[in-house]
Amino acid sequence: QVQLVESGGGLVQAGGSLRLSCAASVSIFSINAMAWFRQAPGKEREFVAGIRSSANRYYTDSVKGRFTISRDNTKNTVYLQMNSLKPEDTADYYCAASRKLGIATESTAYDYWGQGTQVTVSS
Repeated sequence: QVQLVESGGGLVQAGGSLRLSCAASVSIFSINAMAWFRQAPGKEREFVAGIRSSANRYYTDSVKGRFTISRDNTKNTVYLQMNSLKPEDTADYYCAASRKLGIATESTAYDYWGQGTQVTVSS
């Protein structure tokens, strides 16, 4: 069983930055893909970014150039650096882990989930 704990959410003004962290209870060497999803009020959960290695990252179009996903295998932690935040980035952000090969954008492909951290961007 893999437990994921997110942190780093909060309230920030438009144009600001936040860094989210996701700490795993096991070595993430054993996990093929890790990803961040988000869910805004009244909307479905959507894929934000995923990573297998530093050379294998994928982003949804709306965050390209603004968000960066990274992983530190020595700390069993995945990060999401969010810059140039917009009010439409406001959502609960969830960390997910998958033992399957490849970075999937569908939430059903992920085996483990954190409880989420709230990000609010004010205009």
